Amino acid sequence: MKVGDKAKANPAITGLDTWIEGIVIDVENNPFIGIVISIKDALGRIFYGQSKYFEPA
Repeated sequence: MKVGDKAKANPAITGLDTWIEGIVIDVENNPFIGIVISIKDALGRIFYGQSKYFEPA
């Protein structure tokens, strides 16, 4: 994934009941936990976490 792509965030990191769709705003290569993705949803909320918690929308 790259900045500007649409992605869905897993409920495991959002704390919500459903997958949340948003736009990728940052992709970071963290040396400790690997790729970290940040998305911003339509309500302006930002969710981030390891890439395993995200999938393309």
